[in-house]
This record gives sequence, C-alpha cells and structure tokens, in this order.
Amino acid sequence: MDKKIALITGASKGLGKEMALRLAKHGVNVLFTYHTDERSAKLVEREIEDIGARAKAFQYDASRPEKLDFFCERITNYLKHEWQEEKIDYLINNAGTGLFNTIENTTPSDFDQLINIHLKSVYFLTQKFLPNMNEGGRIINISSGLTRFSFPGASAYAIMKGGVEVFTRYLAKELGTKKITANVIAPGAIATDFGGGTNRDDETKRKVITNLTALGRIGEAFDIGGVVAFLCHEDAGWINGQRIEVSGGMLV
Repeated sequence: MDKKIALITGASKGLGKEMALRLAKHGVNVLFTYHTDERSAKLVEREIEDIGARAKAFQYDASRPEKLDFFCERITNYLKHEWQEEKIDYLINNAGTGLFNTIENTTPSDFDQLINIHLKSVYFLTQKFLPNMNEGGRIINISSGLTRFSFPGASAYAIMKGGVEVFTRYLAKELGTKKITANVIAPGAIATDFGGGTNRDDETKRKVITNLTALGRIGEAFDIGGVVAFLCHEDAGWINGQRIEVSGGMLV
C-alpha cells in the first residue's frame, strides 16, 4: 500500500474538513462522510485531490445506526473495487450535532437523538470497522471541553461526550494486542457553524470565550486538524488511551 487510508465521519465542513485536508497534506488518502450537504462534500473531495491524495465522500446519517451495515458494506466494496484495498489505517469519529437546552427543557426525543449520533453510532461503527483496520492503526474520537467544565444548557451533549471518553479508554485496552491506539481529542470552543455558528458569529459570546482562554482567542478549525494529523503520525505511536484537550487553555 503506497499511502495510508483514513475514514472520517462528518468531514464536509468545519473540524472534519480541516482534519481531512491536514491528513491529505501528510500523504493520507481520505474516505469521509457527510450528512446532507453533498455540494460541500464534493468540494472537499476536489481540495483533497488537488493536494495529491485520493478522496471519496459517502452520505451517512449518524442518527440512524441501524443503517450501519449498509454503510460499511458500501465503504468496503468501494475500497476493494476502486482503490484495490482491503483495510483502513485511521478511523476518526467526528460526526456530531449540538443540543443546547436546559435539563428542564430537554426532551426524551432530544436525548435519544444524541445517544444515536454521539454514542451508538460511534460505538458500532468502530465495532464494524475493527476487522477492516490494519495492525498499528489509530482510532481518534472527538469529545468536548464540556466534559471538564460545565455550562448551563450542555448537560445532555456533555453526557454523550463523557461516554465517548470512557469508550476510548476501553478501546485502547482491548485493541493493544493489535497495536491499534485509541485517543480522544476534546476541543474547546471553535469558530465553526456547529451549534448554529454562535462561536463564529456571536460577538458577545466570542468575547466571553476569549476572556476565559489563556491564549486570548477563540479556537479555529485548523487548531484541531493539526492535532489529528499528529496523532496519526508514527511519532505519536506511544500515545494511547489519552484525552487531549485542545482548547487554548480555556478555564485552566
């Protein structure tokens, strides 16, 4: 195999897009998913190919984990028939959605959707791809600074991310015999369109976050993409079972 292969969920924009581009710059071919924005996904494909790596976008709805069998079959068939490959090297579980509501106003339906997207799909997508990962591969799950510090309205979202962190430690323990590492990246507040784009567009919120952050600014997508690329590099092979917060020193 000339190049390593990464599978990234939710990479048509925001953090996932930056992860995909940074990996492509390191010579990694990228399979990635999008939810509904096919146009943006095609643009990311083109950007990756312009860098010199292969890319392919697949539609995937993380809120419907019952569709995982069909999705995984599409990926493996594509790899085999189009890239003449059998396995991937890096799995990055990034797809997600925000829910910002008080405990009093969070509904069972809201909660179930977050479970499906942030826990169930992450757990079972990882499970299904384990037989298709090369020895020495890397699993990177995306959590949140909100598992360390608390803001009103983020309880349900933070609970799911806390579950992802526990799951990652178990992955690291169970996959050690395959030399597959598993780590969590926990971003702080990042200026993307996630959660309605308030971290990018709401100047009052941006000022609050800036004042709470040691480095004196809000995070950008490129701050996260580089850390993902590093964890996939051979130099990071001894990092395993860790939560790495990438927040610029928010609320230290």
